Amino acid sequence: MIEAMQSALVGLLQWQHFAYMMLGVFVGLIIGFLPGLGGISGMSLLIPFVYGMDQVSAVAMLIGMVAVIPTGDTFTSVLMGIPGSSASQATVVDGYPLARQGQAARALSAAFWSSMIGGVFGAVLLTGFVVVAKPLILMFTSAELFMLSVLGLSMVAVLSGNSVLRGLGACGLGAMFGTIGAAPATGETRFDLGIEYLADGVPLTIIGLGLFAIPELTELMRRKQAIARHSDLGSGWLQGMKDTIKHWKLVLQSSWIGTLVGALPGLGGGVVDWITYGVMVQTAKDRSQFGKGDIRGVIAPEAANNSLQGGALMPTLIFGIPGSGSMAVFLGGMVLLGIEAGPNMVTSDLKVTYTIAWTLAIASIIGAFACFICAYPMARLTFIPFDRIAPFMLMITCFGAFQARRNLMDLVLLFVIGLLGIFMRRFGWSRPAFLIGFVLAEPIENYLYQSLQFNGWGFLSRPGVIIIMLLTVVSVWIGMRVRISEDGMNFGKGTKSAQSDPSETAVNGADGARSQAGSAGITPVSYSLADRLPQILFAGLILLVFGYGVYSSVSLTFLGSVFPLSTSLLMLCFSGVLLVQLLRPGRASASLWSDQELQDRRAGKHDGTHVWGPLGWFVMLFGLTALFGFIIALTIFILAYLLRAARLSVVNTLIYTGLCVGFMIQLAYMLTLDFPSGLLQRIVELPWPLR
Repeated sequence: MIEAMQSALVGLLQWQHFAYMMLGVFVGLIIGFLPGLGGISGMSLLIPFVYGMDQVSAVAMLIGMVAVIPTGDTFTSVLMGIPGSSASQATVVDGYPLARQGQAARALSAAFWSSMIGGVFGAVLLTGFVVVAKPLILMFTSAELFMLSVLGLSMVAVLSGNSVLRGLGACGLGAMFGTIGAAPATGETRFDLGIEYLADGVPLTIIGLGLFAIPELTELMRRKQAIARHSDLGSGWLQGMKDTIKHWKLVLQSSWIGTLVGALPGLGGGVVDWITYGVMVQTAKDRSQFGKGDIRGVIAPEAANNSLQGGALMPTLIFGIPGSGSMAVFLGGMVLLGIEAGPNMVTSDLKVTYTIAWTLAIASIIGAFACFICAYPMARLTFIPFDRIAPFMLMITCFGAFQARRNLMDLVLLFVIGLLGIFMRRFGWSRPAFLIGFVLAEPIENYLYQSLQFNGWGFLSRPGVIIIMLLTVVSVWIGMRVRISEDGMNFGKGTKSAQSDPSETAVNGADGARSQAGSAGITPVSYSLADRLPQILFAGLILLVFGYGVYSSVSLTFLGSVFPLSTSLLMLCFSGVLLVQLLRPGRASASLWSDQELQDRRAGKHDGTHVWGPLGWFVMLFGLTALFGFIIALTIFILAYLLRAARLSVVNTLIYTGLCVGFMIQLAYMLTLDFPSGLLQRIVELPWPLR
């Protein structure tokens, strides 16, 4: 085994193989920086080029790319509050407020150091447990995996803020969205509203960008301020390293969690950062700064989402069961290279396995230092007035969303999910809870279906299921101890002052702590009927959605309806109770009532600018795209926005527009990606990139 490790390292360090690894690192950093693309798109980009390549070179390039994407996506998460991928959602929670406070350098430094340590940690575990992982993974059947997914959902108790009902409702709504499309057991189409596009479900990329990017872009376009308030980065780079050393136990704990979650197929990158964040919040002694700019909220998820790669490679290599979406594409690359996943990876192909482990470790180190080199100029972007960055960010967001299925409906759905995200942000419905429900809906339903097929309801009596069930109960109980109920009473002996929602604080806006955090759950709030009506209508709409879920599910077969029907019924009860509470203003408290829009208006943060203004620009871009295609529409949109909203000079506007459109064309050319086409492209034959 030692000889195989040494041989793998020597082979990897040969200039040809090392050069391909560096190419993968370079591509991975670019893919990570661009919101919406992520590991699946990046891996899909490189797969066509590996055919006929040397095995070591090809593996080095693929693993080099996937190793650094979770590091590269830190830039947009920290600097602009837009998650670079689904695995970097939790980094926004505290990283973005730090950038707003002028501490972007500190947040980035801590993120890069913890990412590097997490990546190396995952590689070390992959190396040490590559032989013993097989019996460990075989201990988990579909029944245990089902309960593990439920355990992931139990973290909603921590992530759902002051209102249990809104948090559970958001999680249930996400689970319903996750069941749109064909049922895994029977193939029956559910909740598609007769729209062919929805028959394949809702892409995760659009959910992430719609829930987080669109509301944040809208908010910053309204305020027309720089993302950060202070331009002095100070000694943040060194401080970030000191923070990582100070919280070394948290780094190791998070790396363990990331590796474990990665080794369990079905959980993966969409939830690992939130599970890690939830564990950190539950075990922390001082929770007062979470969501306001606590450096621990950057360190924990960044260490976890990088160590995840090492864990995800364990079932991928040993069983041929991909631990994540990008690993599924990687399996296809292994087939093209003539490498068969399975027991051979610990016998005849052991050298390849250790090549993968060494590449993961070395690429994590190189990627982190490369990010340090690029960090300062990227951090300077936070001090530019956002109305000058908005066109570029909206352009990248729309382009990333379109790559989900390369259908114009991608942009329509992005706008619809964006509207939902705006209202969820306004009324305090936890968007991270929605995301967790969406990500875990498919694996939970699959595991439930398989468990019922093999064991019936008797699977609940399995020892492993009972143990995980007890862990779930304990997790919820611990979460309840630090929560405030809608009546302003403690669930347990936790804090007597309300806790603001750490997951929503930063993601919901650029001002750090929510204004209601200090008095939530204690002080009754008086709202007029006009003030209360929007929130009541939104809660009523959610109630109708769950009612529709019940109505549509009853006509399905048992296996096709068991998960969506039970979820809809349960959420119908919770949302009904919430609506009743909202209709009784005499009992309203700050933990129950949450209208961020009203609070911001009273605080004078928007100067009378309504949310429909930025949304009008979005509609303009989408409408022009439907008529003229993306490139022509983008050109018109940027020109109009910079002249009208940003009030730039004509010369600067033309230069900015040319740079943005040129960048988009070059990006599409390099990545061999398509642009959305419109009515014009159907009538007239146009050359690329206009076609």
